Amino acid sequence: MLHNRRAPHPTIVEELVAALAPHPKGLRRWTVMRAIRANREAVSREIPLKLEADVERAFRQFCQGEGTRAAGTALFFRPAEKAGEVWALSPPPANTDETPVTDAAEAVLTVPDETPPQE
Repeated sequence: MLHNRRAPHPTIVEELVAALAPHPKGLRRWTVMRAIRANREAVSREIPLKLEADVERAFRQFCQGEGTRAAGTALFFRPAEKAGEVWALSPPPANTDETPVTDAAEAVLTVPDETPPQE
């Protein structure tokens, strides 16, 4: 995983992993962006104007089926069985017991619930 030990904050890839790790079936793109923004607000971290473009670029760079990423080297994928723009963490390779979780993924990150309120 890409991690700059000198960086005071997690990288965008680590923020993506942290947002998606608790949701193995994936989250809609909008919900991922909202979770990353909420986490940054909670720790008083800057939210640049181009945050969504940077997150999208990082997702595509490490996404299965985007460019030259093979299934074994991709961190993310788009579940085919889900309608809309859903992002998910790639499952670990079948021959290992490792999970694609980093220290940033273990951080507490609140992801808003996508279910409509019950009346």
